[in-house]
This record gives sequence, C-alpha cells and structure tokens, in this order.
Amino acid sequence: SVQHDGAIPIFLSAPTQKIFDCKTDDDVTASRPYKLVKKEDILKDIFNRAAVCDFQPHRKTIDKYPGEEFLLIYDADYKFGENFLIAMTVEAKDLYLNVKGGPDGVGAGDEHVVYKYIPPVSKEWISLGSEREIEEESLIDHRPLISMSVKRMRREFGAPINFTDRNVGDAKDGFIDCVAYEDKSFDLKRIELDKATQSIPEFQDSAAQTDWKFPRNANTQYEARLYNEEEKNKILTSEDCNEFAQNVLPRFDLSLQQNEIMDVFYDDWVALADQDSSFGSKADNHLKEFQSFTDLQFSKDKTITSIDWHPTIRGVVAVAVGEKHSFDERVDNSHRIIMTPSLVLVWSFADPIHPQLILEAPDDILSFKFCPTDPNIICGGCINGQIILWDISQHAERLKQPRGGKRKDNLNMLPGFEDENALDTPIVRYCAVSSIEHSHKAPVTDILWVPDHFEVSRMGIPQENKSGQCVQIMSCASDHVVLVWDTRPPKVSQHQQQQQEKEKKSDDKNPMGIPTTFKHLDLTWKPHIKASEPLRSFCSASFLVVCRFLCRSQSQGETTPLSSLASQKSRATKRTLKSIKTHFYVGSEDGEIVYTDWMPQKDQDSGKIQTPKPEWYHGIHDGPVSALQRSPFFKDVILCVGGWTFSIWKEGVSSGPILMSSASTKRFTAGHWSPSRPAVFYITKVDGSVDIWDLLDRTHEPSMNQSVTSAPITAIFPYQVTPKQHLLAVGDSQGTLHMLEIPLSLRQPTPNEDTGVSNYFEREVRRRAFVESRWDFREREKMEIEQEKKAKAGIAPNVTLTDEEVEQRMKMEYQQYMEEENSLLRQLGLKEEVEE
Repeated sequence: SVQHDGAIPIFLSAPTQKIFDCKTDDDVTASRPYKLVKKEDILKDIFNRAAVCDFQPHRKTIDKYPGEEFLLIYDADYKFGENFLIAMTVEAKDLYLNVKGGPDGVGAGDEHVVYKYIPPVSKEWISLGSEREIEEESLIDHRPLISMSVKRMRREFGAPINFTDRNVGDAKDGFIDCVAYEDKSFDLKRIELDKATQSIPEFQDSAAQTDWKFPRNANTQYEARLYNEEEKNKILTSEDCNEFAQNVLPRFDLSLQQNEIMDVFYDDWVALADQDSSFGSKADNHLKEFQSFTDLQFSKDKTITSIDWHPTIRGVVAVAVGEKHSFDERVDNSHRIIMTPSLVLVWSFADPIHPQLILEAPDDILSFKFCPTDPNIICGGCINGQIILWDISQHAERLKQPRGGKRKDNLNMLPGFEDENALDTPIVRYCAVSSIEHSHKAPVTDILWVPDHFEVSRMGIPQENKSGQCVQIMSCASDHVVLVWDTRPPKVSQHQQQQQEKEKKSDDKNPMGIPTTFKHLDLTWKPHIKASEPLRSFCSASFLVVCRFLCRSQSQGETTPLSSLASQKSRATKRTLKSIKTHFYVGSEDGEIVYTDWMPQKDQDSGKIQTPKPEWYHGIHDGPVSALQRSPFFKDVILCVGGWTFSIWKEGVSSGPILMSSASTKRFTAGHWSPSRPAVFYITKVDGSVDIWDLLDRTHEPSMNQSVTSAPITAIFPYQVTPKQHLLAVGDSQGTLHMLEIPLSLRQPTPNEDTGVSNYFEREVRRRAFVESRWDFREREKMEIEQEKKAKAGIAPNVTLTDEEVEQRMKMEYQQYMEEENSLLRQLGLKEEVEE
C-alpha cells in the first residue's frame, strides 16, 4: 500500500462503518472527515470477524502501533483510491489533527476568526406586483428530464491518455457533419408571447479595488409604471407615432409576405442536385440485403403470415409464423399440429441469431398488431377465429437492451453468481383469449386498432375517447363477419365488484407468471359490434377503415398506459363526433371490393336493427384480395391487391377504380405504400420478387423489379428507421425475414412530388367521370334505337298507367299468386280442401 504522510488508504464497508460509528455522509462528512477509533476495538473486531474484517490486511502494523487511538480520515473524493485513510503512526496522527485541521475542521496553526451572527428581523411583506411578473417570466419544465448512463471498464480508470493531432482525411469517421433539417414529426403549439424591451445607453464596464464585505441575502422590489388613458391617447395621436408607423409599415408587409411565400427551413444547398436525379439512373437504385432473421427451431419449414414493427423502439420487429398447409393437410396432420406451438417471434438487430421474445398462442396467428399508444400490448387473430392479447410489460427492458449487445454489466458479476437464464429466450403466454362461441367461425385475416381519439359505441356511433388510449379493436375473417372488440371491463354492480376483489385476493398465486392485465376478458370476451348482414354474400379476406375526422394536436403531458385502463372505464356522458365517417372497405376471397357502413340501422322490410346493405361493390380482381391499404399521404386513396392484378381506388368514386393494372404472369401476394414517397408502392409475387411502381415514372409497368428470395413472399412492411435509413421487411414461406435497405432514389421524394401525384389522381377521377357519362349516353342511344325499330314495325309504344291502374294490376297479380300457391299446397297434401 502507498503511504501519504504516514497514512494508509483503506476501504471500510458498510458493516464496518456501522460497528465503529463512522458512516459516510452521516458520522463523517467532507467538512468533518476525522474519527478517532480505539486500538482495542479494532483488535477485538479482527478477532471476531477474522478475514471478513477490513483491518485484517494491516494487522501487524496495528499491533506495533504505540498509541491507544487510531485516526480515521474520510476521503470523500477517493483521492487516494479508497474511501478512508488510517494514520499508522503517532506523528501522522498529530500532523493531521494539529497542522492540517482537527476534528472541528480548524487547524492549530490557523487564526480563529469568529463571526458574530446577527439574526435578521422579519418585516411585513408589502406586495407591489413584482412576484406576478417573476412567475410569468420564469421557465417551467413540462417535459421529463433525459437521464443518461455512461459506463467505462474498471481497468481503464486512471490510465494515461496522450492526445495528438490527426488529419481528418486519415480516418473514415474523422469528420462528422451534423446538417440541420426540418423535423416533420416536431409539433409545437404557437402562442403569443408578451416581451418587453427597453432602450438603454451604451454599456460600460469598469472595476475598482474595494473592501470585501461579508455576503448576505438581498432583494429588490419594484412597481411597474403604466400609462393612463390620457397619456396613451396622446402618444397614439401624436405626429411622431404616425410618422413611425408609416415608415415601418412597408418593410413589415414585405417581411410577412416573404414568410408566407418562402420556406425558411428549406436548405437549398442540400437540395441543389435533386432535380438532376431521376428514377431510372443506374447508380444506387436497387434494394440491398441488409440483414436476415431465421430460427432453425421455431421458424424452420414454416411460413411468415404477418409482420409488424415496434412503434417506439427502433430495430425491433415481430413476425408471426405458421404451418404452410392447406385445409385438407391440416386435417390429416392435426395430431402433429396440435402438439406444435404457435408462436410470434420478436427480433432485434442487435441479435440476428436468437429472437428476443417468443409470444405463445393457442393456434397459428394470421395477423397481429402492436397497440399504437401502449406498445407493450399486442393483439392477434388466430386461424380458429379467436382474438388474443399479450402483455409484454415485464420484458420491455429486454427489448431496449437486447442480449446480443456486449454488456459490460457482467464484469461486475461475482464468480459463481451469474444468471443462468440470462441467455434464454423468454416465452410470453397470452393473457386473454376471446370466447370461442362468440368469436369468428373462420381464420382471422386482419386486425386493426381503432384510433385513440374516438371509440365506437354499441350502436356504432363514434364518440369522444377521453382517455387518449386505443381501447377498441376491429377484426375480420373469411366468415363474412367484421367484429369490434372492447378491451375495457364491462359495467358491473357494486356486489359483483366486491366479489371480483375477493377472487383476486384468493387467486394471488400465479405459477405460470401470466399478467393479469386482461383477466376480466379471458375466455369470456365478446364482440362489441357485429357487422354481418351486408357481408353474408362476401367472404372478407382483409379490410380497411377509412375515417374522415378533424385532426387534433397531441395532448401535452404523460398518458395512462393501456394496462392501467383495463381496470377502469369512463362512465361520464361522451360527446358524439359527427365529423367521423363510419364507412369502411372490405376485400373478399372472390376478388370483390365492398364499401359499407358499420353503424346498425333499422331494416324497413323486417324491422330488425342490423348493419345496412353495402353502398356499392365491384368484383374486378381475379383472385382473393390479399392487401388493402390507405395511402399515408392521401387519406382517400386506397391500394388493393388481389389475384394477378392490383387497383387504386378513391373514396367518393363508386363507379370503379381510378387505376387498374394489367394481369401479371405471376400471382400477387401483398402490397404496401412507401412511407416517404407519395408515388411509390411495393407489390410482391409468388416467385419471390418485388415490383416497385412509381406513378410519376410509368403506370403501365413497374419501374423496377428485383428478386429477393426463391420462395413465395407472404408479407411486406417498409419502415423508416432514421431519415437517412429506410428498411423493407420481406417475409417468405420458408420462415426467413429479409431486411432490405431502400436506396436514396426510393426514399427521398422529388421536388413537388405530392402535388404531381395529387394532380394525377384528379385527372384519373375526371377520366372516370367521363367514362361513366359515356356509359349513360350509350344506354340512352341504345334505347332510342330500339324505340325507332318498334315504331317502324308498327308496334305501339308503351302507355303510361295511372296510380289506380297500377294498384289494380298489382292486386290481380297477387290474387293469381295466392291461387297458385293454394293449388300447389293441396297437391302436396299440406292443405285440405274446404267443402262448400
């Protein structure tokens, strides 16, 4: 050990500090660092605790110490390597006590300066309005502070560092340019601020040597000076004020016009060469293989049915894997499929070999979605028609700090106390499943969370959602039924509530570790709304809800997670939102597109309250509809993929699609809009290739085609990781998730691209209206030609009947029908003849 003036550094643990009454920051502090300990107590502690005692390494020196008391000095800053210093000689003890300062903090050689404390005299506070202005000008933090943790290896502490000059061009990352850009996701509420300025004379700074006085608290109070009405009118009507306004007004108008016309955030230097770049350039315009995810145990020989990215954590993506069997094959291999677990794998870029989480399901999952407001809640639809919910709140930290990264926490782990399950992938069991009697009767093909700003009542009326959380789910299946589910508990009486609390207390034991977030829904979950009557002749394969609603800004402050909303439900009267449109699109297995309303209405024929009939439907696709998605830039434009063709629809145009592709040689499997370019969308095929369409480049064929895998592609999902990196997730039927990096030409929009695409859609709408008008014209022309032929043949034209004649004809037709019905029933023996 290294001595300093006869003192040796020593580390005293918390039990040792408690034994000798020298607790840090309590018994000893930075201002009172000295503590005298008897030699007899130290030797007694060494005898009692042996090797555990912190003084054991210095036992020989302690035995030779001639004095009766040792001096312990608290080293708060670890200046000498440990938290305490112990004086091993009497000279060192006297040196620290008398020269460097005794236990009271004053050395023997120092002059004692005594300050006389004069307590302040309290006075009555007279408010003149200054505290109100101080509160208005003060800055209050509303957002939570950002906490950061910086770690370093133990062996690097105190190592010498030599700084040298280096050329920037010698290293790849020697110079990093942080270019300013406009953050489109930034939202700031602009408010009017009241600022005060005052004209002051030229500032002059000077210094003088004066006597130092003891500092003391001081305050100053002032009263704002305001003009009265007479002084205000005098200033506003003066010639100087009018002349000043006349001189400033032209420059002020020019500044306002420039702010309206020009974008102050637009960087001309960065966008200097954008107009020269084109989609057809051969430089860096293809998809690059970035990474792939596959698991030999869970996803081998299985197909990827659905993909979804984590809403908040970058680099985390989840995929659902299922058996690639037809219905007949499932029946034949049912004994093996029942024993095989159905899983959803959660992958992270930090560990491409092992999944971070495994979500267990009762049957194969065909579609699942993260909750937009609470990403720890996941909803999925099974192949048997049930809806299930997962809660991964207990594993949220694992996704933020995946095991694949090099953790330095293991360096602090004691040998023999390592966590054996640290590298095991946790399996999360579902916490709620819907009732099999009230679920879908066919595979659930699509899942959608209702937006957080509204909810749907039992009568289908959109109402205000005051919680700000997504609490409702819409699902569809191939049993021509669309259901709306509510995750909140139903309204119960006070007696039932007390009974539920008793059951919770009695069922505290949870051996499987299943979260009780949605325990009130498990096996008893029923749909909120059922839309089935208008879709009885259509087999829905996927659907999309297109809502027209007023945009609202995000609420400031923290929101309540969905897991805490599961135990509460707003009973207050909710405001009806009339601006929301209750219509949605449905795609069928027969290639039909249906546009209908989910709000139940009273049928005029039967008198029942049921979902109304569809407003229109078109059967234009030559195969099942596999994708139906709304454009992220144009809320009324829909992309539909089915069979060997795809189509683009516009809400409000019911005569047909505004764009219809020609039949492809390979069947389409999925489609998705680009998240950054309004004119680009991706179409996948069964041969493992991806077609990239650019509506501004060409509309009769894809602008680019690239082969990704040899197996059929089953799912696709582009995602914007950073402004400079976009990834395209592609899943195939072999269980492999391919990550492709999107090039610059496909992720950066061209100048005025949104305006060009909008003009193109408007032209197509006008073309569709012209085609429809020509159809009507040809129908009228055909009817006129038929009437001319009848007139030439001598056939009299149809005579228009009056209302009485029409009613009499209908009565005669009804009487004739009843006679024929009675005759048929008598022939079948179902009705006896009545004798006259």
